[in-house]
Amino acid sequence: MERPVPGGLRGMKEEEEEEERVLVSEHSWRPCPTARRRVRGCLEWVRRQLFRVGEDWYFLFILGVLMATISFAMDIVTTRIHAAHTWLYREIGDIGVLKYLSWTLFPTALAAFSTGFSQSITPHSGGSGIPELKTILMGVVLEDYLAIQNFGAKVVGLTCTLTCGSTVFLGKVGPYVHLSAMAAAYLGKMRTTVTREYENKFKQHEMLVAAQAVGVATVFGAPISGVLFSIEVMSPHFAVRDYWRGFFAASCGAFMFRLLAVFNSEQETIAAVFKSDLKIDFPFDLLETFFFLILGTICGIVACAYLFCQRWMMVAVKRNWLTAKLLATDKPVYTVLAVLLLASITFPPGLGQFMASRLTMKEHLISLFDNRTWGLLATNASGVAKPGGLWQEWDHPSATIYGTLAFFLLMKFWMLILATTLPLPAGYFMPIFIYGAAIGRLMGEVVALLFPRGLHSEGPPRPILPAGYALAGAAAFAGSVTHAVSTALLVCEATGHLGHLLPTVLAVLVANAISQKNQPSFYDAGIIVKKLPYLPPIRSRHMASYRVTVEEFMERQVVALAKGDGFQEVLVALDASADAEYPVVESTGSPTLVGTVSRSQLVTFLQSHEHPQAPQGEKLATVGTLGDDCTIEPIMLQFSPWTSLHQAYHLFQLLKLQRVFVTRSGELVGAVSRAELRRAIEDLANPK
Repeated sequence: MERPVPGGLRGMKEEEEEEERVLVSEHSWRPCPTARRRVRGCLEWVRRQLFRVGEDWYFLFILGVLMATISFAMDIVTTRIHAAHTWLYREIGDIGVLKYLSWTLFPTALAAFSTGFSQSITPHSGGSGIPELKTILMGVVLEDYLAIQNFGAKVVGLTCTLTCGSTVFLGKVGPYVHLSAMAAAYLGKMRTTVTREYENKFKQHEMLVAAQAVGVATVFGAPISGVLFSIEVMSPHFAVRDYWRGFFAASCGAFMFRLLAVFNSEQETIAAVFKSDLKIDFPFDLLETFFFLILGTICGIVACAYLFCQRWMMVAVKRNWLTAKLLATDKPVYTVLAVLLLASITFPPGLGQFMASRLTMKEHLISLFDNRTWGLLATNASGVAKPGGLWQEWDHPSATIYGTLAFFLLMKFWMLILATTLPLPAGYFMPIFIYGAAIGRLMGEVVALLFPRGLHSEGPPRPILPAGYALAGAAAFAGSVTHAVSTALLVCEATGHLGHLLPTVLAVLVANAISQKNQPSFYDAGIIVKKLPYLPPIRSRHMASYRVTVEEFMERQVVALAKGDGFQEVLVALDASADAEYPVVESTGSPTLVGTVSRSQLVTFLQSHEHPQAPQGEKLATVGTLGDDCTIEPIMLQFSPWTSLHQAYHLFQLLKLQRVFVTRSGELVGAVSRAELRRAIEDLANPK
């Protein structure tokens, strides 16, 4: 039998054992406590000194450098693998079957691996990610799209997609913006850990805004247009206080991206990504402005046709029983079939010889920006300065350069639309950028053919530069598809040429005027097709959005609670609605709105109060009321029944609102959420 130890002796014994454990712990696991305290103090002092200017600077710098390094490494890997594919295709010889298999199976295998790998990790890694990110910046919570596990899947999948080259004809701008956003979200969590602050949603939004600019800047090496493009495409309303963050992070990323090219001996100094050698002493004549306006009109019309067909294709793929089944259960199989078709068409001995299919996407763009006139080079063999130049890929013995450019535009129109349906990580800005450059190049060559001595209002005649039209076409078509004007500056930053800035801006404005009037942007179309939570734009005032009031479309049956409600009333409210917050009124007889209470607080209220009908012995707490035990948050914004649809729409967009309550003389009469607002705008645009 164990004897009981007296209380006093037992207490002394426990104190001695505790003291012994503390001494053992201090001496065996944490040696040199004085030195450790000094080191900890030094680190704390360094942290205070570093963050004296603001911790945002350091994390934005890390974001820019990190994404530039990943982008450069991705380009290096893509270039090496593509070089291996080219070597394999060249070394096989003249055996047609083997050449066909090497040309088609290589991109097909890479695209299938990209789809299978990314989709096996997360289904949110496919596509560009910009529609989802744009929805997040509107205030909708889509946490899965910014999860860090998507990062690795998207990096590997995007690298494989880019390695397919011009066969699939897809880029990396959109996915890289998504990657930057995921990195920014993760760095934001690290910042809160280091600074020991609470997680602030406004800080998260600021980091995401900066990440947009970094994603564009580290692809094109263009910090200024990267910031402007991200503002135009991603944010319906932009806070000026976020401008310096995006500009600083984009500048760090673009500088690091070009600096790595110098370290890798690709460039002698920091230069443009698609450096051109256009003459800038007299880039264009005033009379050529007319042709640049025509080019903008053509790009706007073609962009409308492209946007309509692309949106129709996305819907048709989902409705067709075969493609819908493949996309639901066997995505790699759908990718294999589509890429095999695209690769077969671009096979160089076949139709690919009329589309310059042996060029990479970067070589496509560099060749289209060539400052020489191809029509003269093709007719005059002695004028070829560099035998084997990139422009010769567009010159075919049985077809002129005008025929190859026209055939390229005709085939790539539907091939690019088909490629946008592939369920793999891919960007769609670079393909439309090249497509627009081809439109401009064709028009420039036609103008040079019609006016061989050039246009001149006065003075000696000066020749036409088709490359200037290619610059304007790339900016106009890409701008009209994305509804952005900053592409005019983007093409100038990417090429280092500012001589054609004015006609490029004119072409972009004309193309945007046509496209924005008739079609939603490429990324807005993705939001519509994917049925993401969004607010369709109110396009013009003739829709009478000022005359429609909130009272006409608000939700009238609102589940509300009174301050004096108890367990039973709260339980009924939670069962009746799954809202995140519930309005609280003064009393049942006086429905004056006093504030809101969150659902989590109501659940805690139920857990701390037993059901009134429970047995008497099981009641662990006294019955209380909602007003006594829950924190009621005050209402910061509320609508009047006479608030117009136009005002409500802009407030939702500006303040990233999810739900607003409607009151008349302080009394709760309804609520407006994004769903009611969207239905009201759609009914106004398409009246029954």
